[in-house]
Amino acid sequence: MHVNRTRLSWARPAIAATALFALLGAEGALAQEKKVPGWAQGRPAELENSPLAPHPGKMTVTPPDQIPLDQIQLPPGFKAEIWAHGMPGARMMTRGDKGTIFVGTRGIGRVYAVTDKGTTREHQIVTEGHYQPNGVAFRDGSLYVAAINQVMRFDGIEDTLPKVPAPVDLTNAFDLPPDKHHGWKFLAFGPDGKLYVPVGAPCNNCAVDADVHANIRRYNPDGTGKEIVARGVRNSVGFDFHPTTGELWFTDNDRDWMSEHGPDCELNRVSKLGENFGFPACHANGILDPEFGKAGACDGVTMPAALMGPHTAPLGMRFYTGAMFPDEYKGNIFVARRGSWNRTSNLGFDVVLAKLNTAGTSASVSPFMTGFLDTGDNSFWGRPVDVLVMPDGALLVADEQNGAIYRVSYGGI
Repeated sequence: MHVNRTRLSWARPAIAATALFALLGAEGALAQEKKVPGWAQGRPAELENSPLAPHPGKMTVTPPDQIPLDQIQLPPGFKAEIWAHGMPGARMMTRGDKGTIFVGTRGIGRVYAVTDKGTTREHQIVTEGHYQPNGVAFRDGSLYVAAINQVMRFDGIEDTLPKVPAPVDLTNAFDLPPDKHHGWKFLAFGPDGKLYVPVGAPCNNCAVDADVHANIRRYNPDGTGKEIVARGVRNSVGFDFHPTTGELWFTDNDRDWMSEHGPDCELNRVSKLGENFGFPACHANGILDPEFGKAGACDGVTMPAALMGPHTAPLGMRFYTGAMFPDEYKGNIFVARRGSWNRTSNLGFDVVLAKLNTAGTSASVSPFMTGFLDTGDNSFWGRPVDVLVMPDGALLVADEQNGAIYRVSYGGI
């Protein structure tokens, strides 16, 4: 870990204090390690006073009349509406068998349940007081929640709401590392019935044990049978499975403080179990890390299926499997890009479409849902973090900044 060191400035001590200093030793008493926040780890010394820092999230309710919905831009024939609101920090989404949308958060430590009442939606807090319960998944009537290394299962929850059943604690079974830096989770069940869980790198960029950090794993639903699916994955907070091949595709947030203009974040495809995606030595489309990227470090590394832009923070992604949107969208991927902080000119803050090539091995990226970012004054009002395809083919988009979920539908031109 890179740290800055400084010496404390002291007033003239009293005689007793002077004696104590002599006993302790001047160097030991005067030298003190200056701690840096996790997001600043790896920041070059010349950028120590840089104003670049993560944008603080809004953890209060945003009334719907304060959400500038008219600024959202979509292709012709599409429209966006506020589907649910009043859920500070709303992030990752999963849908229950009976239609309940469960929503994880980071900063506010809650999980919400949203119930569709036809013309309106109602929400409640399912559980709170956890550290970053970002990951949510649903299977066989049970809601799974992951908060760093804590894993809980709420059995039969849709049958008991608004009463919430006592959770089954699966923490020991999954045995996830407790690191908080990049420790928030995304959860999804694969077509194999396994629960897929990412474990981010506990740093900006550092050497890791590839069996512990910077990987994507899968488990049996009870936490047994762990397998490493992908290695060299710095920080994935979103993935989905190809509707035909079943292959895992995932987003990955690349390292900070190398450059404002790179390396790019990634969209990746797993074609075989245990593939290496490069972290910490090889970034984006073959960029060597200045510290760990020795000659040949990119040999054998799987290159991204698509580059997602520098510091754009691509998170939740889903293959479009609905029937509402035009054919050009079917089988392709919607990706929510939360938006940058490690660059002067903001980038991201949108939802993009990743259109697969004919072979289904790579993708080209184009804008889909924009307007959250004003490039004129570099300001933003919304941060898309996840997408979810509904049974009717509409697309739900979670906005963490406003604690809202938008419904994107298509009505034709």
